[in-house]
Amino acid sequence: MKKTRFTETQIIKILKAQENGRPTAELCREYGISQATFYNWKSKYGGPDANQLRRLKELERELSRYKKIVAEQTLQITVLKDVIEKKL
Repeated sequence: MKKTRFTETQIIKILKAQENGRPTAELCREYGISQATFYNWKSKYGGPDANQLRRLKELERELSRYKKIVAEQTLQITVLKDVIEKKL
């Protein structure tokens, strides 16, 4: 998958400029992107602002850590149950 040369914050800044009344064609020329790319960004990043997007990514990382913890604990519980059953 090709990496974008724009960060999410930059993309949101470009989208905000269009919302403030700058023509889409002008923005696309200025930043060297196609209109299709612009509208793809708009569908993906159109709703949240930079702070909300950053917070969302933090929450996703935190959720990932919690899922790992739960998986490790489940594995430990399973191993302990197997050990107890073998002793009885």
